[in-house]
Amino acid sequence: MRKTFLTAIVVTILGLSGCAVSTTTMDVIQDKTVFNAVKIDSITPYLASGDYVQRANNLFVVFDASSSTTEDYEGEAGYKANNVPNKLEMQREVLHRINQTIADSASSLKPITTSIRSFGYGYCEQTGSTYLHQAPGPYSKEAFDKAVDTIACSHGRSHIPEALDKTDADLSSTKGNISLLIVSDGLLDSTYSLGEKGDAAVAALKKKYGDRLCVYNVWTGQESEESGRDELVELAKIANTTACGQPNSVTAERISSTDGMKDFVRALLLSPVPKKPPVDCAQLDSDGDGVNDCDDKCPNTLKGTPVNKLGCWIVDVKFNNDRSELKSQYFALLDKLAADITANFPNLTIEVQGHTSNTASAAYNMKLSIRRATEVADYLNKRIHGPHKLIPRGYGLTRPIDTNETEAGRANNRRVQLEVLQ
Repeated sequence: MRKTFLTAIVVTILGLSGCAVSTTTMDVIQDKTVFNAVKIDSITPYLASGDYVQRANNLFVVFDASSSTTEDYEGEAGYKANNVPNKLEMQREVLHRINQTIADSASSLKPITTSIRSFGYGYCEQTGSTYLHQAPGPYSKEAFDKAVDTIACSHGRSHIPEALDKTDADLSSTKGNISLLIVSDGLLDSTYSLGEKGDAAVAALKKKYGDRLCVYNVWTGQESEESGRDELVELAKIANTTACGQPNSVTAERISSTDGMKDFVRALLLSPVPKKPPVDCAQLDSDGDGVNDCDDKCPNTLKGTPVNKLGCWIVDVKFNNDRSELKSQYFALLDKLAADITANFPNLTIEVQGHTSNTASAAYNMKLSIRRATEVADYLNKRIHGPHKLIPRGYGLTRPIDTNETEAGRANNRRVQLEVLQ
């Protein structure tokens, strides 16, 4: 509870002297509200992940300092202090926490322009319905905090449409994308309510600044005052596009937690990187062998090498059943292959792979595939000129490229295949 006995003494003295006591004087005499320390997290990890990019280059705040913010803030759980804070004090604390989050993330952010404007009578000596506490300028943690603390009084009506009109002038020299943050309890009387006037003011900003503008709000009212929250949410709906970060409308309690505040500042300043639409593999040929990626069973063949319909660099030789000796009818084919490797693929280490179908046992097929691979590798090595190296290796039935349920599929699997190692 606030200690107010000094206030009572001063009121008595000033009353006897015929002077009026202002709300501001009472706030100064009462205990200063000091909020408990909270943990603040940086939004840098969102940027470091590559999933988000900075969207906003400008953060402009419109702050409610009307008479309703003199009321105690009832949602005390997230804003504990040495006494019961009023809404004005709690709203200032929200901005201080936002500021700390930005400051902790500053090294990973591009320069930001900030500005703070209040509606109501936030500046104790002001006579108008809106006041500029921080003119648009380069972000500075110290300057932002200092400007927040100048919102020292709360009285008068809620002239939010007028404040939004003035914000138009504040924004006139900005470049880049804009996040406009409204901090309010949403308690607006019928004369100055958001309603059509507020909608029109935001619509005018949207018309002028287009997709550069995103509107956010922090609602500081109570459950019984939710109609005011609905009015604020409506403003965001008028202005925001899918490019605007989410969440764009939050309660003060939601952002009182470490994660809640971090997520909201992320929404204020960042946007998710659009996910690339899935690419049809039938339209791609990553290794340039003429076989699309859907059908390519050997997706990394060397460019320019002859491949079969499955995209594999196949030595199209056939062996007699259960034999590994090369037939003379394939000598011309292998001679040409040796000449092509010599002329076109210098300094390569190539694995000559023997593969089989699944007839017979795995152990038997492994030995047979090794013998066949060795036979082809030895023939080519004697005819290739230069620093090439061919290494035979058998894979048996472990790497089929087609079904083993049909004779045609088994024939495709019984093959000698070349694969570049380096």
